[in-house]
Amino acid sequence: MEEHATHQHSDYDGDHRHPPARKPREAYAHIPGWGADLDHKNRPAYPMERTPPRLENVHWTHPENQPVNVKVYHSTERPGLTPVFGTSTPPTGVSGKVRDVAYKLSENDIRHWLLLLLADRINVVEGIGQDLMQGHVPNVFAEMGVRAEYEHNPAGLARKVLIASAVIGAGYYLLKRNRQKRYGSPPQLRAQQAELDFD
Repeated sequence: MEEHATHQHSDYDGDHRHPPARKPREAYAHIPGWGADLDHKNRPAYPMERTPPRLENVHWTHPENQPVNVKVYHSTERPGLTPVFGTSTPPTGVSGKVRDVAYKLSENDIRHWLLLLLADRINVVEGIGQDLMQGHVPNVFAEMGVRAEYEHNPAGLARKVLIASAVIGAGYYLLKRNRQKRYGSPPQLRAQQAELDFD
């Protein structure tokens, strides 16, 4: 019987009976940051489970529910509210009404997310209006980060300005054209007005 020549190779061939040999730590020392968490002192979450456990002798099996003093939204997929929730910014105004509609829809419905995005944009305008009513003129450009973007990403800022200008210009052009179709051009309007005055 002819013996087959055996050859050694370091690559793992997928055989669970012969797992690859572990390389020494020094073999990975050239990788920046490798092994940063080997020392358990550098891992504040270690160990995740402790004996004895962190919560001993607690008097409840389920935490007491936070009282509901403001409107709190929750997904239609959830049977009720979580025990704890935020109350710092309750829904108000038009943005709140839009959120009311959004949370009647399931989270797998794209309209749910689009309505929430719309509500956020409306809420920005509402916030500016509230500032003005309180006598505070908001620095919209600074709050939008225009100065920081000008310093760190001028090309991106220029692109945004060009796109916004194009959209505004196209909107103005379409409105003007629609008005001319409906009422006529300014010279035609003046001629019609002259005829009415003459009559």
